[in-house]
Amino acid sequence: MIKEAKLALEDGTILYGESFGFETTKTGEVVFATGMTGYVESLTDPSYKGQLLMNTYPLQGNYGISDEWFQSDGIKAEGFIVREESKHPSHSKSKESLSDFLEEYKIPGISGVDTRALTIKIREHGTMKGVLSTEEIDDEELLSLAKNQPDIVELDLVDKVCVDKPKILGEDFNRRVAILDCGIKNNSINALLKRETEVVVLPYKMDYKEILDYDPDGILVSSGPGDPTRVKDAIENVRKLSEKVPMFGICLGQQIIGLAFGAKIYKMKFGHRGINQPVKDIANGKVSITSQNHGFSIDPSSVEETPLKMTQINLNDGTPEGIEHRELPVSSVQYHPEAGPGPHDTDYVFDRFLKVINEF
Repeated sequence: MIKEAKLALEDGTILYGESFGFETTKTGEVVFATGMTGYVESLTDPSYKGQLLMNTYPLQGNYGISDEWFQSDGIKAEGFIVREESKHPSHSKSKESLSDFLEEYKIPGISGVDTRALTIKIREHGTMKGVLSTEEIDDEELLSLAKNQPDIVELDLVDKVCVDKPKILGEDFNRRVAILDCGIKNNSINALLKRETEVVVLPYKMDYKEILDYDPDGILVSSGPGDPTRVKDAIENVRKLSEKVPMFGICLGQQIIGLAFGAKIYKMKFGHRGINQPVKDIANGKVSITSQNHGFSIDPSSVEETPLKMTQINLNDGTPEGIEHRELPVSSVQYHPEAGPGPHDTDYVFDRFLKVINEF
């Protein structure tokens, strides 16, 4: 039996489709991602907390679900918007369908939506607040929920996805990296472990002296959701730790490092979310194709007034894709070098970070 689902936007638009997943109502910022594959990685990426995710590729769920592809302990996105839901997945590692996966984590899904038209709307007008419901709910109530929910810049989303106590992995290795956790992805942890590096995942709010008690050889400031200006404890920790140990940031981590040294942040119109963003290295001219997931960026004009310099830029819009400190062993990238399912063009940045650690 087909059950109706609704997606309401703050501009008054209501889209109707078919319900799948869990029967509930969820609010969030409606965003689109352009990858043809990777829906499991995206749904479980902590950076999508607070957002209703729409994939532009029309067919989702066709290869099912495997926990090997998880980027956290479960789904972090608030809801899933698709053109067509595959109800008969085919993959040797698949353990369940997309609908069952959503139901397991109490997340609603809507299919049958014209995702092309909705993507064009978001590109023209920017991301907007929305509400996805797979329950019976009046249209006016749905629109009220969409319009009156807090904006994403008003939400402390990092607190909902970070660890609340230290976690240690790879204790047999001789080199140690402490992760300042703002919503770390499993692939980032695994990238360090496979390079024989012990990982200590720490709450971003931990006092910097306690962080130093772990005697880290380097610090990774992780990716994560929401407005970086709200993660004040992480910004302060970066300031205090940057002169004591080599540091590297990914995505939200780059924005936090930028803020710590005086750069300014702005909210992008619709962000970068997908696996096809071209990034140019300013020093050597090399272009890499990268996976990205962020709605905020460092203002490039503000970098000039700081001790930082831009090392990489986005070829589509000129936004900063890499920065480094002019004197300290501190650097970062805006994209995801640990990307799953890919591309893997920039996997080398982990080797570069570890080389800095070894030479420090």
